[in-house]
Amino acid sequence: MRKENSNFKTSFLSEAGSFLQNKDYFAYTELDDVACWVAVKGLDSDQEISSAELAVKAILEKFMEKPSMSRRKIKQYLQYAQDILQAQSLRVRLKASIVIVVSDYSKMIVAVAGNSRLYHFRNGTLTFKSTDQSLAQEIVNDRNRSLDISQHEERTNLLNYLGKPKEFQPFVSKKMKLMDDDVLVLCTAGFWEDVNEIEMADALEDAKEPEKYIDVLEEVLLSRQKKVVNNYTVAAIFANKVYQETNKKKMKYIKMIVAALILALVVGGGTIFYQAKQAKKMAELTVEMKDHEKSGNQYFQDGTYDKALLEYSEGRNAAKKLKDPIHRNVLARKLRVTDLIISGDKAAEEGKFNDALEQYEKAKKEGKLIKDFGKAVVEQRIANMDTIVQIAEAVKDGDFRFEAEDYNGALEMYQKARKKALTIAFTGEPEIKTKIEEAEAKIAELKKAQKELKAEGLEKSGDQSYARQEFGKAIEYYTLAQEIYQETELLSKVLGLERKVMNANDKLNPPPQAPAADAAPPDQAAPPTNEGTAASEPSDAEVMKEGK
Repeated sequence: MRKENSNFKTSFLSEAGSFLQNKDYFAYTELDDVACWVAVKGLDSDQEISSAELAVKAILEKFMEKPSMSRRKIKQYLQYAQDILQAQSLRVRLKASIVIVVSDYSKMIVAVAGNSRLYHFRNGTLTFKSTDQSLAQEIVNDRNRSLDISQHEERTNLLNYLGKPKEFQPFVSKKMKLMDDDVLVLCTAGFWEDVNEIEMADALEDAKEPEKYIDVLEEVLLSRQKKVVNNYTVAAIFANKVYQETNKKKMKYIKMIVAALILALVVGGGTIFYQAKQAKKMAELTVEMKDHEKSGNQYFQDGTYDKALLEYSEGRNAAKKLKDPIHRNVLARKLRVTDLIISGDKAAEEGKFNDALEQYEKAKKEGKLIKDFGKAVVEQRIANMDTIVQIAEAVKDGDFRFEAEDYNGALEMYQKARKKALTIAFTGEPEIKTKIEEAEAKIAELKKAQKELKAEGLEKSGDQSYARQEFGKAIEYYTLAQEIYQETELLSKVLGLERKVMNANDKLNPPPQAPAADAAPPDQAAPPTNEGTAASEPSDAEVMKEGK
C-alpha cells in the first residue's frame, strides 16, 4: 500500500486571533492509497453556522466515499460543498475560501476557490504557489506576475469562492510530481497576509519536524504585534519519503506505452511523426530556456541588468511553453530580483534613497528563495548608500553652482562626485561625466570670450597709438592682438589686423620720393645770375631820372 511505503507528516494550527470566534477550519485524512488535506476560511457573518467547518466536512465526506486523484472527482467534491453552503444559507449567504490538496503519496493535485493558498517548497526553494481568485491577482497578472499582493487593497475582493450564487468555477491543477523532503504549506489569508514566502523558506532551515516548523511560523506571525490579529490557519505537510513506483508497476506502464506505439504503427506513421516533432520542439525549447538563463546570468554578473532582464523574461516564457514550473519559478524570481535592482538604482540616481533601500531589501528577500541570488550585488548597494548620498549631494551642489554660472565651482563638485562614483561602480556615473563635460565646455567658452575681449582691447590701443602717429607702438599692440585671435581661430580678425600692421609699417618707414622730371641733374651747375658783377645795365627808371 502506498501509505505504508511513504512517510508524510502533518502538523497544523488554527486560531481565532483577536476575535472570539474562529471562522477558519482545517482537517485531513490519509487513506491507504490517497490522502486529502483541506484548509478553509469562512467569509460570512453567521454566528451559528461555521461555513468553513461545513465545507471541510462536506469535502472529506465525499472524498472518503469515493477517494480519487481524478480532477473531475475533485471538482465534484467542491461542487458538493458548494451545494451544501447554498442550501444552508438561511439567514445570510454562507461563503468560504478553500484550498485542497489531494495526493497519492507520489503526486498531488491542488484545488482553490478564493484566496486560501498552497505553497510548495523543494530544497528550501519555493517551486509552486497557488493563484488567488481575486481582483488583486488579476491586476497583478496584467502587470507583473512576480509581484506580491499580500497588502494589495483588492486582495479580499474575491472573484470566486464557495457559496457564490452563480458561475462557481474553482481552479483545479494538473498532477504535480512530489519528491522526497518536499514541504507543503496550506494556509488562509489571515496567515499569508503577514508571513511571506521568504520567511516561510527561512523557517525551514532549522525545522526538521512539521510541529517545530509550525511553531516558528506562528512566532513570525505574532512578532508583527498588530493591534488586530485575524483568524489564521496554517498546516505543514513534510513529505519525508514519497511513494516509489515498483518495477512491476513500471513494467505495466512500459507495456501500455509499447501497446500504444504498436497501435500507432498500425494506424499509420502520422502519430509517431507528430510525437517526434513534438519531442524535437520540446528539446529546442529546453535548450532555448537554458541559453537564455545562461546569458541572463552573464549579463547580471557583468552588471548589464537591462539585458539580463530581457534574457530572464525570454527564458521564463520558454519554461512556460515547456510547462516546467520549477524553471519558470526560478527564472521569474531572477527576473524579479533584477527588476528590483534596476528600480533601486533608478531611485538612487533620482535621490530617492529610502525608495532605493526598499527596492534593494526586497531584492535581497526575493533572492533568498533561489539560493541567495544577487545577494552580493544587493548587499554591496546597501553598503554603498552612504557614498551614494554623498555623490547626490555633490551633484546637487554642482548643479546649483552651474545654474549660478560658477562653472569652475560646478566642475570641482562634479569631479568630486565622479571620483566617488567610480570607486563604487555607481550606475549614475555616465550622467556625472556628461555634467563634467558640460561644465568644461562652459569654462572653455568663458576663456575664449576673455581672450577675445583682451585682443579687442589691444586692437583698440593699437588704433589709438596709430591716431597719435605712434606707429611703432601701434604695431606692437596689433601684433599681440593678432596672436590671440590666432589662438581663438578668428581668422577674419587675424587678416584685418594684418592690413593694419602693414599700414602702420608704411607710416613708420615711408618709401623715398622720386625727383621731378624738369629739374636739373644734381651734378650740373646752376645757371649764372647778375649778383656780384661790377657794372650792370641801368634800368629805364634810372635813365629817366638822370635825364631830368
